[in-house]
This record gives sequence, structure tokens and C-alpha cells, in this order.
Amino acid sequence: MIQLIVGLGNPGPQYQETRHNVGFWWVDALAASLRCVWAADKGFQAWVATASVDAHPLRLLKPQTFMNLSGRSVASLARFYKIDPTEILVVHDDLDFEPGRVQCKLGGGHAGHNGLRDVHAQLGTDRYWRLRLGIGHPGHKSEVVSWVLHQPEADDRVAIERAIERSLAALPDLLAGHTTLAMQAMQVPKEKPILARQAEHPRKAEPVQQVEVRTALSTDASSEVNL
Repeated sequence: MIQLIVGLGNPGPQYQETRHNVGFWWVDALAASLRCVWAADKGFQAWVATASVDAHPLRLLKPQTFMNLSGRSVASLARFYKIDPTEILVVHDDLDFEPGRVQCKLGGGHAGHNGLRDVHAQLGTDRYWRLRLGIGHPGHKSEVVSWVLHQPEADDRVAIERAIERSLAALPDLLAGHTTLAMQAMQVPKEKPILARQAEHPRKAEPVQQVEVRTALSTDASSEVNL
């Protein structure tokens, strides 16, 4: 059962709205919804908050070590409170998913994500939970650094925020161990085919209006009529 939720990101106002900080966005939204207060903890080099979801106690963590050293804070707090890696959920940005897509999984590689790479190294295992928030890919490897350190476009921002809302709503199921239900709730609702939507909401027939059409014929062969 999850006891620690970690949001990955970079500290400082210059990074606050960047794609790389969507993990921070997620835990900030959770903390706000639970009305818990962040406190700076120098020992863990992080912002820490305590909360409860359906009587389930939780610790929230935002490492302040910069992304590539995030594992230090995670491992330090986990050791202090005797939290097993399988009881940790790490929320992070994911280049492989388009904005709006979200996935939860246990274990796996770090896919080049420096924050996950350090969490792997400091915990000594990849057997922890991850919540992957899609931010899209710039299209070329050389553009990745600039991409993650810039703000998303307006449409992408909306899609990411909606993914955060869906995954937060699914959190109680995830904490209760109902992983399949949680994953289903996180998915983007599929639009029904147009014909199905029309069958559910048929349009009322509108009275036909008679329109008098007048045509003007020109005797000037050089004139044109534009319709």
C-alpha cells in the first residue's frame, strides 16, 4: 500500500511552469485538495507534507535537490520512516506519452529520465510505483532539454491539467489496491462515433423556409456572376 508520494521537478520559480515540473504540479494539486501544508525539511532536502486519503496516512515529498539528484531525498525519507520501495509512488513527466495521457505502473526502466535514474540508484531497485504524465516529444533528441525546460503550449497545458485531475480522482482506488479500476479512471474518455451521438441526441426537424431566388441575366457578355 502506498505510503509515500513523490513529485519530481526542479526547485525555483524559473522552473515552476515547465514541462519537467509536472510531478510538482501533481503533488501540489493533491496537497491543495487535502488542505495539507508543505514544510521545508533540511534533513531530507525537500518540501514535506503529511495527509490522509480515506483514513489512509500519506507523506508527500518534493525534492529540492534538482532533478538529477532527486533520489537522495526519496531514499533518505524512505529509510527514516521504514517505507519499502513498493510503497512509494513517484509522479513524473514522460516524453513518450502525448499531453493528456497518464499511466501508472510498478517497476520498469528509467527511459533516460534523470530523476528516475537517481531514484533507481538511491533506492537500489526499480520496484517502486510510477505515475507517468505525458508531456509529448519535440520530435528530435537534440531538442529534448529545451523542450522539458520550457512551458507547454496552452492546449497541452489544458490536456496535462485534465490528466492530473483524472489521476487525482482515481487515487483512492490506487491506494486501496484497485489498480485496474484506477487505471481505467485515468484514461481519456473516448468520444462516441458521430452516428451514435446523433442517435442519442437527434436533431429536431426545422420548418422548411421558402426562399425566393431571383436571377439576373446580363446582356453584357463580358460580365461575370460570382456565386
